[in-house]
Amino acid sequence: MRTMPDEMRGPGRAASILHGARLVLAALWLGAAVYFSFAVAPSAFAVLPTRELAGALVTRTLAVVNVGGVVVGLLLLATAWPGRGRVGRAALGAEAVAAGLVAGLCAVGHFAIAARLRSMRAAMRGTIDALAADDPARVAFNDLHGYSVMALGVAMLAGLALLLLVARRARG
Repeated sequence: MRTMPDEMRGPGRAASILHGARLVLAALWLGAAVYFSFAVAPSAFAVLPTRELAGALVTRTLAVVNVGGVVVGLLLLATAWPGRGRVGRAALGAEAVAAGLVAGLCAVGHFAIAARLRSMRAAMRGTIDALAADDPARVAFNDLHGYSVMALGVAMLAGLALLLLVARRARG
């Protein structure tokens, strides 16, 4: 009669499932963020008839990526305890920092930067493209857009580090 390995029984199995789920969550969010950044956003501006429509699509899709990053980052942070294999305090700390960065940067991107961009758009008469390049409102809008891109870019780098750290732990 064959017996199950120790890690497939009891608490070991639960830890294995948890680490696998954590790995999937990290990979899904990072994949969604990369797909958004390199496929959805550029494609929207390339094929939609107006930049205003493309901006609306990108804003809505970015909200999903950012809120997803907050949720995934917090879930991975909340479940980042040593439970399988030998994990050093430094590795555990790095994983917690990476998860915190993903959650924090996505929260700032959504609840601060994107919210301000939405209010600026609502206050404008016409479209952002109708404003002169040196108009203070357009300059401020472009600056905020740059911060949004930077926040997501750094969150994606933290997400990659998080994915690698979670994968290393999942291997045990």
